[in-house]
Amino acid sequence: MEDRYDVVIAGAGPAGAQCARDLAGRDYDVLVLETESEAEFPKQSNKSTAGTFPSMMASFSIPDAVVMNYTDKVVLESPNGHYVQEQAGAVMDFADFKRFLVRDGRKRGAEYRFDARVSGPVMEDGEIVGVEYNGSEAVFGEIVVDATGPSAPLARALGVSDLQRERQAIGIEYEFEGVDVDHGEYADLHDAMMLRLDHDLAPGGYSWIFHTGEDTAKVGLCYIQNDYHRKRARDGMTVDDYLDYWLETDPRLENARRFEGKQHRGSAHIQPPGQLCTDNFMAIGDTVPTVDPLWGEGIHKGMKSGRAAAVTADTCLTPAEPDTSAETMETYAELWHSEVAPRMDARLLMTELLYFVPNERYDRLMADLSRVDGDTLAEINAGNKLAMRHILHLSDLPMLAKFVRNRVGV
Repeated sequence: MEDRYDVVIAGAGPAGAQCARDLAGRDYDVLVLETESEAEFPKQSNKSTAGTFPSMMASFSIPDAVVMNYTDKVVLESPNGHYVQEQAGAVMDFADFKRFLVRDGRKRGAEYRFDARVSGPVMEDGEIVGVEYNGSEAVFGEIVVDATGPSAPLARALGVSDLQRERQAIGIEYEFEGVDVDHGEYADLHDAMMLRLDHDLAPGGYSWIFHTGEDTAKVGLCYIQNDYHRKRARDGMTVDDYLDYWLETDPRLENARRFEGKQHRGSAHIQPPGQLCTDNFMAIGDTVPTVDPLWGEGIHKGMKSGRAAAVTADTCLTPAEPDTSAETMETYAELWHSEVAPRMDARLLMTELLYFVPNERYDRLMADLSRVDGDTLAEINAGNKLAMRHILHLSDLPMLAKFVRNRVGV
């Protein structure tokens, strides 16, 4: 007998697990294939800072038990300044969060198979009808979802994924104790998520301190491996070297001690999405990719993409004669562009510009942000190009002209 389900999902990350939760709650037969062993899950995929906002917690019924610390502000730092925005947030334990999603999905009826490494699609008449895993095993589904992240074995095989090396961001983070979160030379980071724009620490990227309670915090940095990084990078320095350099030079981290086994490494692609879906198939989460290009927040958007895929699957499978053609599956692409990541092109442009400008402009940006009202800031963050004029100056024109020339390769 064929091993057959309504929906087969490759990958038990936030996007895949949320898709399974939603579909199982609608009584669909759902199978999730996960590479890692259940005993160690998610040792190899514990790669997120897990900073998020109450809207995600409420929208997806995430319990307080997975939260390390609730925060009440976001702090932006430049080399010589800072800006504080009152904004409620939550710093989760990413491993606990992922295990919760699996447990809850199972309670709703989803089936999980761990130690199941997906290798490629099962094809029939030019369409995907199932998934190959562990070399010779296969499982079949009316709809197949790739939620494996950048590896994207199914999306790549189908020509849906086009992840580009020069658009890949890499990052490293440790959890520390002994962090001075209220050092006199800097903003108070009690109950804060701090993002620092400083090419000295993260050329072509940013670094962060997320307070997790008392004197503990998540500390890390990331950057996109592109020309903006290479032009400012020090010869021979790796992402680990930059983090070590920050630890050596920032007085807040002078007495910081790493928690054993609490190192997180990850990568994500900062680029426009590919095709997103085709006959019987959708790509979600970092497979697409879905991470917010400007500030790197991926959990909420990943969860939204999982839900959009579940809504699409429900739309396709509910009729007496299910229709999983590419035309009907296009519902997912429409939801992705309208609900998951609206104004993606504008936000990508803002991201490139943000990491292009020199450190001196970051200092001025902090002052610009302090004089702009909250509504305008929200519009800027949402990618509204007209709103961006409130933080631009005539003196920026030469820099903007150079940015345009670099972008078009002139």
